[in-house]
Amino acid sequence: MRRLILITLLMAALPLAATAQTWPSWPGPPPPGYDPGSAIADQHRIEMDRLRNQAAEREALAQQQRLQTQLTIQRLETARQPASPLPPQTAYAPRTLEQERQAREAQTARREEMVRGAAEIDAWLDRRPN
Repeated sequence: MRRLILITLLMAALPLAATAQTWPSWPGPPPPGYDPGSAIADQHRIEMDRLRNQAAEREALAQQQRLQTQLTIQRLETARQPASPLPPQTAYAPRTLEQERQAREAQTARREEMVRGAAEIDAWLDRRPN
């Protein structure tokens, strides 16, 4: 019975003993001249400097990519095949009467040739049904 009471007392005293051994602050008192407000301001200043440097790096990268794009476009434009020049504009020269007659005769010959080829089809279509 005595043991049971002793064990119970020890179990109740363990949490009190654990809290009694904690340090009052980590790792000790702040150094002399430490101002929490200025420390936060320093952290903000350092973070702002970091963000400014990061923005400057990104801007430099963007400028470099713009230059590379311009160089690539220039390289592609110079590598293109030159377009063939348009033929020189000629003045209108009316046809002579002889040229007009030859053109009409050639058109008539082409039309008659087409009709001759279609005559077989017309004859087949006009045949008597069986």
